[in-house]
Amino acid sequence: MKSTLKKPVAIVGYSGHAYVIIDILLSAGRLVTAYCDQEAKKFNPYHLDYLGREGDVVNKLKKFDFFACIGHNGIREKIHTQLSQYLGNPINAIHPSAVISASVKMGDGVMIAANSTLNPLVEIGQGVICNTSTSIDHECVIGDFSHIAPGAVLCGNVIVGKGTFIGANSVVRQGIKIGNNVIIGAGTVVVKDIPDNATVIGNPARQLVKKPARKLVAA
Repeated sequence: MKSTLKKPVAIVGYSGHAYVIIDILLSAGRLVTAYCDQEAKKFNPYHLDYLGREGDVVNKLKKFDFFACIGHNGIREKIHTQLSQYLGNPINAIHPSAVISASVKMGDGVMIAANSTLNPLVEIGQGVICNTSTSIDHECVIGDFSHIAPGAVLCGNVIVGKGTFIGANSVVRQGIKIGNNVIIGAGTVVVKDIPDNATVIGNPARQLVKKPARKLVAA
């Protein structure tokens, strides 16, 4: 008979974002006992065991379920992808206070923080962060390794590309399409589609244009 006992959890990355995830996992009844990072942390508020750098301790990590506690989308994707090859898929971290429709589809390594709401037919990709009190309405699609920051509101049928960051307390109007690797500043109100790699801020959102580097002219 297959055991139903869950492995203890090891986290990768141990700083502010990780503290939130540890609290989510503990609230969900998971046991978090160890961490990986570039070096042992002097500040260890959850009294976790240091395993070493994740690339150096893959065999040790096989004893654990794991979660990549990295806020940066690109670095989180790299760790998630590399470790999944050896350890299988990471677990999800879902706070018990989150309201999630039974029709939501969700990838692996997803964080759903306290008081978040995911309404019917939402699709959440791998490694997505839905931070504290996010509201994601019906039929939204969130691409892999995106980060929806605290208090952000996505109205119905919004599509978010891979690796995009939507800032705290932003509002995205229904039916909007947001490209890959987009940055949306805090408090931005998005009323038009946004292309790949753009940075937008303001109400209504306006795109920031990078100024070309100034050429030095010899005297």
